[in-house]
Amino acid sequence: MNQSIVHEGIKNLHYEIREIVDFGYHLRDLGRPITWENIGDPVAAGEKVAPWIKEIVREIVERDDSAFAYCPSRGILATREFLANVVSNRENSVKIGPDDILFFNGVADAVDKIYDLIKKDGRVLMPSPSYPTHTSNEGKRGDYPHLQFKLDPKNNWQPDLEEIENKVKYNPQIVAIAIVNPDNPTGTVYRRDILEGIVKIASKYGLFIICDEIYAHICFNGAETLHLSQVIGDVPGLALRGISKDFPWPGSRCGWIEMLNKNSSPAFREYCDALVKSKMMEVCSTTLPQKVIPLVYGDPRYIEVKNSRAKMFEHRANQVYEYFRDHVPGVIARPVQGAFYYCVTFEDGVLNDRQTLPIADPAVRAYVEKCSDGVALDKRFVQYMMGSEGVCVTPLTGFHTDVPGFRITLLQPDDDERARTLERIGKSIRAYAGV
Repeated sequence: MNQSIVHEGIKNLHYEIREIVDFGYHLRDLGRPITWENIGDPVAAGEKVAPWIKEIVREIVERDDSAFAYCPSRGILATREFLANVVSNRENSVKIGPDDILFFNGVADAVDKIYDLIKKDGRVLMPSPSYPTHTSNEGKRGDYPHLQFKLDPKNNWQPDLEEIENKVKYNPQIVAIAIVNPDNPTGTVYRRDILEGIVKIASKYGLFIICDEIYAHICFNGAETLHLSQVIGDVPGLALRGISKDFPWPGSRCGWIEMLNKNSSPAFREYCDALVKSKMMEVCSTTLPQKVIPLVYGDPRYIEVKNSRAKMFEHRANQVYEYFRDHVPGVIARPVQGAFYYCVTFEDGVLNDRQTLPIADPAVRAYVEKCSDGVALDKRFVQYMMGSEGVCVTPLTGFHTDVPGFRITLLQPDDDERARTLERIGKSIRAYAGV
């Protein structure tokens, strides 16, 4: 063709969580077996869905042909009424109605629409590190450098409210603040005072809040499940929810937005209306999982599912924390309180571009050496570890941060196997960094 046809912001689309898979596949094709610790799919990792949840799905499929049909563009009314009632009945929550709920094909689909419909010169302030679906979509729209505030690993990954306010104050193009709570990748749960502080800043400067709550039901180690709707007051906001991590049912591709204080200003109402119109262009989202939602969340047995899974991930998170705290020098490890990920960061000066690990297979070694030239130092470590030990983790710099480290999942169901994987990672760090 005689001219470029690609949007200039496409170069900002990066998703290291899956991009590292291509590297791993190549090593696997060369004969290097890989242990995958990068993608947050509980079912693929071996978690069993409760039989009673499967039975609910089975019964709907067998008796209700409408589960195979289109549904209303906003989502099934009965399900939206159920979810609106759940939100409205939370302690100190704002009240919403069914038309304040909008379904999407997973939270990632919702994120794409949320950032795409913000005007090009409007900016969204978000954390560093940050989940790449958020940061990439923000970068795609405006093709600007990201505006971010730091999550501090030495302060259990909590942000500094003064930094957030200064970023807002001196960047008047910011229209929103986005967070993930509980956070991916760090596993932190924002404290109540931090959430209230972010709301106060948004109110002071006329912003709205985007809060990805996909892991809201996975809080542990004393953290409370605190929804945006419970702290937002009269500030406009969007809470993002879904069933991928809850049932878990990631393959359902079923998520929704809770539009909070939709009528708080004409500008925010216009924006919410644009989200609805954009969804109508796609006709609707997946029907079957929407029908399942009230029957699962409304079942008394779901409380036990939620509580038992939180305890399970608490146990795994503490196992990982204690291993890195006690056995691996040169890294920063902190307790986590939510989601099912754990981040390890390297202390200053631990990594350099001359370090290597022994790789027995010449073809594997040659490929690692070829790919490691010029990449971020933590990604370089990850590549060498994959070639040497066959463990795939996600480099932390892939989450739009300059803090070197890596993220692992807490999804391996076998404690002994997890311990062996941790030792392989620890062995790699000690040998690679000479610590």
